[in-house]
Amino acid sequence: MKRTSLSMGEILRSILFNLFFYLVTFILGLILPFAMIGPSRKGAVVICDLWSNLQRWGVVHICGVKVVVEGQIPSGSVFVAVKHEAMFEAVDMPTFLDFPAVFAKVELLKLPSWGPAAARYGLVPVERDQGAKALRAMLAAARKLSQENRPLVIFPEGTRMPHGEKPALQAGFAGLYKMIGLPVVPVAVNSGPLLRGFWKRRGTVTYRIGETIPPGLPREEVEARVHAAINALND
Repeated sequence: MKRTSLSMGEILRSILFNLFFYLVTFILGLILPFAMIGPSRKGAVVICDLWSNLQRWGVVHICGVKVVVEGQIPSGSVFVAVKHEAMFEAVDMPTFLDFPAVFAKVELLKLPSWGPAAARYGLVPVERDQGAKALRAMLAAARKLSQENRPLVIFPEGTRMPHGEKPALQAGFAGLYKMIGLPVVPVAVNSGPLLRGFWKRRGTVTYRIGETIPPGLPREEVEARVHAAINALND
């Protein structure tokens, strides 16, 4: 999969995809304030889902990337731990899963239009420098959202990692796992070599869904099992 240069077709497709994606993002951002008039979250959900679906469409039909899912897609109240290599999978979660609540850095909630929409959709803000206070806030939000029978998505390594790198999981993952008490479904994804950054390559991106991990395991065991499963495509 590793190559040193892009073909002319990949260069043109990359430019076209980025123009398409950021134009869509801009236009939907203008629509969002009107879609969120009133207390209902329906408008935000429709626009956010559309944004995600259009990114997937662009990746497949403009970039020429095939997206393959291996295993059973999780649903309902479950913790979904996903490998993070490119912006693709973060935006793709509402397409990949049914109405997920995603743990993401708190700075995203400060974006014009999209920040309030993300909050209404169910984004769970992560403040890494706030310690126990932030953990309690995340726990309260996660419990509320799990009661709505929604999958909770977390990127347990904390940020996007180049393909092949396998850092230790962030400390907050084990704490949330212990206190929320939900099973964990680990998901490996190998988007990095094709979709990381501005330039896109043709090929296949795979989601590999690992074996469900039950709640209540010791920290060392759950971290080891999640770490191995989400990095299953990195060898």
